[in-house]
Amino acid sequence: MNQKYKAVIFDLDGTLLDTLEDLTDSCNQALTGLGYPAHTIAEVRQFVGNGLGVMIEKALPGGRGNPDYGSALDRMREIYSANYQNKTKAYDGVLDLIEKLKERGVKMAIVSNKPDAQVKELAALYFKSIPQEAAIGENEAAGVRRKPAPDSVYTALKALGVDKSAAVYVGDSDVDMATARNSGLPCISVAWGFKTREFLQEKGASPIVDRPDEVLGLAGF
Repeated sequence: MNQKYKAVIFDLDGTLLDTLEDLTDSCNQALTGLGYPAHTIAEVRQFVGNGLGVMIEKALPGGRGNPDYGSALDRMREIYSANYQNKTKAYDGVLDLIEKLKERGVKMAIVSNKPDAQVKELAALYFKSIPQEAAIGENEAAGVRRKPAPDSVYTALKALGVDKSAAVYVGDSDVDMATARNSGLPCISVAWGFKTREFLQEKGASPIVDRPDEVLGLAGF
């Protein structure tokens, strides 16, 4: 992976931002309010990556077959929408990476299975170098399917005015690897996020980086 790319498509949760504590707190509040047991951060880490619907499916006993699934998901969405900035923070080195990419004229976008409005708000708060129209969240009502479908990546590339042949994807999970593959983009996997290096290696990730600054040299920036 040594060509000069013009754009980087970033995953959000587990790649740019550590959102795990806010997700855990909101999930547990939704569950315990319905009389179900709470989960540890380590357990919730295994539930994330495919949107709030799948997260609640994994967290709730009985999953989608539980008659309280709809209520739990509605509660999760409501609680998280009011609490998704409580403890969330950028990973060490990420803001420096974004600034260096900006200095080098690299275009950037975000694609996430988090609700679209939250993705845009978090991008505006933490990553002002990334245009709002290139911060793409879950918006299936508008015809943009959730990752690992390529829709959000294609929407982001269109917003940036960059062909997929000139872009690289950066993410922290097997969902991101599949998204990149389905989009026709090379993928750089990061080991500081929600999945361990060992997990990523088992899923066939290559290359894997341990620090944000490694993305620069690996992608030819």
